[in-house]
Amino acid sequence: MLHLASKSPRRRELLRMLGLDFGILDLDIPEHPASGEPPEDYVRRVAREKAGAGLLKVVGQPGAVVLGADTEVILDERIYGKPADAADAANMLRSLSGRTHRVVSALSLVSAGRELHAVSESEVTFATLSNADIAAYLATGEWDGKAGAYAIQGIAQAFITHLSGSHSGVMGLPLCETARLLREFGLVFGCFPAAATQAEAVR
Repeated sequence: MLHLASKSPRRRELLRMLGLDFGILDLDIPEHPASGEPPEDYVRRVAREKAGAGLLKVVGQPGAVVLGADTEVILDERIYGKPADAADAANMLRSLSGRTHRVVSALSLVSAGRELHAVSESEVTFATLSNADIAAYLATGEWDGKAGAYAIQGIAQAFITHLSGSHSGVMGLPLCETARLLREFGLVFGCFPAAATQAEAVR
């Protein structure tokens, strides 16, 4: 059985689009870059650690497979994680205003005897934001718990002048790469659950 090692409702929503049944593993993994650790290495490491910790919880289940993911906003090689409070969120949005930043999403799919990894990188360009724009967005509360203090699937779409890459990757779970890893594990064929595709073939 597939398990998602994430508390993110956005990742759950995206994974459900592939039509799979899966369990949810509620983990508490420290998310702090090591000194001198490049942002891309950090994102990959956290995804692997989430998947590995999740697998330890379900390793006794035959056929258990765990998907771990991490997504970070990166500007000038600095990681813009989840803001501590509204003031921190405002500072992040001011930094992103009028500039292009990267969003890196890493995936790790593991079982007791196998592991696969993938990375999706996108570029997002923000319009120049006024203080009034930032204040209005903070008032929505949408920034809370979001890397870079914004949610591309929400009101923040009004700030984005250009996206190069994966919309679902910026949300937190790049579906193309996710489907590819699941396909290599034999859990989906194309973008459809293996069981559903096999049932169609029998008809």
